Amino acid sequence: MSAQRRVVADVLKGEHVHLTADEIFVLAQARLEEISQATVYNTLRELVAMGEVRVVTAEDGVKRYDPNVVMNHHHLLCTRCQLLKDVYPLGEDGVILPESERFGFDVFSFEIIFKGVCPNCRHLSP
Repeated sequence: MSAQRRVVADVLKGEHVHLTADEIFVLAQARLEEISQATVYNTLRELVAMGEVRVVTAEDGVKRYDPNVVMNHHHLLCTRCQLLKDVYPLGEDGVILPESERFGFDVFSFEIIFKGVCPNCRHLSP
């Protein structure tokens, strides 16, 4: 793995990481000045294709990159500031789409996003 690609991967490390491509670029450039935006975008596309990162699209339509692909989880979204957190609700394995609702699809994954208002936004005016 090249130094530039390693920097992108390193930026994505940690818990509850859900950065946009632009945020990843800014953080990667702070670590490696010569990294280009194209390299960041290409690396993200490769990481997604390899299953190392998954894309989560929140309510604002912006793609965020989630490196937590090992543990099955869902997301909790603040509808005001778009903060996204990984959550592990009870009974997550109980979500089953009946055959009659699959319309011939081969279902290989699903995503649940719980929506609410985070503590910081709750204290702000409505």
